[in-house]
Amino acid sequence: MSELFDKSIRTLELPRVLQMLADQAVSAEAKTRALAVRPETEPEEVLRLLDQTDAARTMIGLRGSPSFSGVKPVAQALDRADRGGGLNTRELLTIADLLTAARRAKEYFNADAAEKTAIDHLFLSLHGNRYLEEKIKRCIVDEDTIADAASTELADIRRHMRAAQAKSRQILQRIISSPSYSKVLQEAIITQRDGRFVVPVKAEHKGDLPGLVHDISSTGATLFVEPMGVVQANNEYIELEAKEQKEIERILAELSAEAAAHREDIQWDYDALVHLDLIFARGQLSYKMDAVRPEVRRDGAIRLRKARHPLLDAKTAVPIDIELGDAFDTLVITGPNTGGKTVSLKTLGLLTLMAQCGLHIPAGDRSAVSVYRRVLADIGDEQSIEQNLSTFSAHMVNIVAILKEVDRQSLVLFDELGAGTDPVEGAALAIAVIQHVRAAGARVAATTHYAELKSFAMTTAGVENASCEFDVETLSPTYRLLIGIPGKSNAFAISRRLGLPEEVIAAAQVQMSGESVRFEDVLTQLEAKRQALEKREQEADRLYRQREEDARKAREFRQQMERAKENARSRGEAEAKRIVRDARSAADQVFAQLDQMRKEQAKAERAANTNEARAQLRRQLNEAEEAVTKHDARQEPIPKPSRPIRVGDLVEIPGVRTPAEVVSVGKDGTLQLKSGILKMKAKANEVRLIEEDERAARKPSAPVRQSAPRQLRTSASRELDIRGLETLEAEAVVENFLSAAVMGRLETVTIIHGKGTGALRKAVHDILRRNKAVKSFRLGVYGEGESGVTVVTLK
Repeated sequence: MSELFDKSIRTLELPRVLQMLADQAVSAEAKTRALAVRPETEPEEVLRLLDQTDAARTMIGLRGSPSFSGVKPVAQALDRADRGGGLNTRELLTIADLLTAARRAKEYFNADAAEKTAIDHLFLSLHGNRYLEEKIKRCIVDEDTIADAASTELADIRRHMRAAQAKSRQILQRIISSPSYSKVLQEAIITQRDGRFVVPVKAEHKGDLPGLVHDISSTGATLFVEPMGVVQANNEYIELEAKEQKEIERILAELSAEAAAHREDIQWDYDALVHLDLIFARGQLSYKMDAVRPEVRRDGAIRLRKARHPLLDAKTAVPIDIELGDAFDTLVITGPNTGGKTVSLKTLGLLTLMAQCGLHIPAGDRSAVSVYRRVLADIGDEQSIEQNLSTFSAHMVNIVAILKEVDRQSLVLFDELGAGTDPVEGAALAIAVIQHVRAAGARVAATTHYAELKSFAMTTAGVENASCEFDVETLSPTYRLLIGIPGKSNAFAISRRLGLPEEVIAAAQVQMSGESVRFEDVLTQLEAKRQALEKREQEADRLYRQREEDARKAREFRQQMERAKENARSRGEAEAKRIVRDARSAADQVFAQLDQMRKEQAKAERAANTNEARAQLRRQLNEAEEAVTKHDARQEPIPKPSRPIRVGDLVEIPGVRTPAEVVSVGKDGTLQLKSGILKMKAKANEVRLIEEDERAARKPSAPVRQSAPRQLRTSASRELDIRGLETLEAEAVVENFLSAAVMGRLETVTIIHGKGTGALRKAVHDILRRNKAVKSFRLGVYGEGESGVTVVTLK
């Protein structure tokens, strides 16, 4: 960077903006780096810096700024630790604070964010070291205190120190509390001398309290004596203090060695955090100035919309629009003094430099800047008494230097070009300088009062006039910059408003050349036309904005209608799909219920057949038992068998027509009989042997078929046992049982459902209430099964 460029940076007051940037930084190093920022001259580097500022501003808006309060220099301490030196508590706490800042920055960063930014790599490069951070803070309470928990040895030493100290105080307390020593002591207090506990003793009684004298008062009237009984405890305390200090040095050395082991990572974290601190300072400054990111162009063009000088009060500063480099490469700004010409020139240069430093600029959207290799400015009164230079000479020295360095990648700013000398010669020099700079390919903006420069701008291609508006009615500038219109001096109008006599003004007008008068008249007409055109333009802009707003509302309404139509169609399709889905679901449920009902019906039929078979067998058993146990006086005597009854013989129990086969014969003569599935026991004298001839004549009886539903249904059972069945299963079985009972013309039947939870009993009673063949029903009484059975009376 050349000396002239650096001088121009100071002239345009960039250091004051950088001071504002430094005020937003937290760490001392970031503040120093902020003040040392210089404009970048490569577009890619400018874009990179602006990307970083964008990322920081976005993160600040979402989550606030990360904390950089613990970021302090650690390089010297780490270097000394790396060479084997021990660090003090302050240096170790500084390292711990830095590690805390690194950890919090890592926690602040959202690595899962969908959109990546230009500063993600800085967050991801942070190491942190939570173990070392917590170890240092656990061991060091503050700069002057090492915690007892730093090591078990230190805790033990301090415990013994407290015990020794308490012992000393206890002995001394007894001494100062003893009446026998009241005359010996100057005061009943305990104090310290050279780290040892002592009591003040009157000089005349020094032999009355044996001990070591550690100090004498200035008057000599008081001796500070360490009683002999305390010497041992104090000695122990001093030894423990030495051990404590040695242990503290060992702990600090251990922590220093661990910090040295991670020296590179800690130093890297420091540099990364300082860099992030500076980037977030740029983001904070952007918020403070209500700034935006400008478009970065490479063709040398500048377009600033509603630009404000960052050092002016944002509430009172008047935004201006400036263009340069597209339709014209030179801008000549004219107008009265204090009208804002110099501020406009500085705003153009300063905002360009800010963008090249990676800063957002206080301007409106769609503002654009170009990256220049040099921004060269000659602004202000450069009069120098030390160098014996007049204002004109000082300006000319700067201009000569500018002409030596200017090239096509330069932005040149001239304030009051050619002023300070003869107007004719000054105007000629100004035009020649502008032509020379334009020939070098640079972009030029200059302020002037010379009418010749206004004419030059009007008649030269690539050169444009601009003026700072002045309100003649209020005799004050509006600070608006008007591109394309030359400014008027307004000297006569201002003088007339201030009360200068008309004859004086008329005499002055006579002194002006005809050409000058005509030129001023043309400017007056142009100003009137400009104001009229501006009003029409404002009205056109209003109508255009209204049309755009109406069109926007129409588009939004059309989009809403399209969305409503689409939503209605989507809802219709969704409703149709839902109806079809529900219908399919209902059909599947019906089919499933039908399958379940078929299964339950088949199961119920099997259960009913089983119950009927059981009832049939139970009736046969009852008949057999009745036949066996019945002793009718009229019954014929059982004939004696012709031979002893053997296994395999057929016998007949009197009263029962069904023959039974002898399965086995017991030692006591008891016969084991089997008739179908029925088994029983009987004595030999209780049965009649079927002889061979009778046996041959008889046909074997058909066994009971349990799986013959039709045969079983011909005889209705009086009892049904449904214990263990599910409610649905029991419903079908009970219905079949009642139907069979009605067909069998039974008057009373019994249903055994058990006690249990009562759910099966309730289901049975519900069935009985619905069945039209049931006359009444009741629970069983004692001997019938009580609440475990239900007795049903049929119609």
